Amino acid sequence: MTRVENIRAILRVADLDTSVAYYVDKLGFTMNWREGGMAGVGRDGCEIMLCHGNQGNPGTWLWIGLDDAGAFFEQVSTRDVNVRLPLTNYPYAYEFNLVDPDGHILRFGSEPRADIPYAT
Repeated sequence: MTRVENIRAILRVADLDTSVAYYVDKLGFTMNWREGGMAGVGRDGCEIMLCHGNQGNPGTWLWIGLDDAGAFFEQVSTRDVNVRLPLTNYPYAYEFNLVDPDGHILRFGSEPRADIPYAT
């Protein structure tokens, strides 16, 4: 059987420099590569492709699973990011949402917390 080697989101961006700076400076990603109007930014072996203007659609939702959403929220919430949903505990995830410079929704989450009531 053929094995899937990876799955990678491609996000359409209006300005590649602005988007790369957001992911690197605000979210702590590294720029893995850049060629022409595309770049790859990543963390911990996972990567998002950013594509200037000709692939993907504005407003894409992207789930990014973390080992500790609370700790990551504390890090990034002080970095002038657009918080769409503050840290919230649901029965299915402990999560928060950010909106990147191109309107993509970044949904960061980890396992739900047993010590915090669930949102209704």
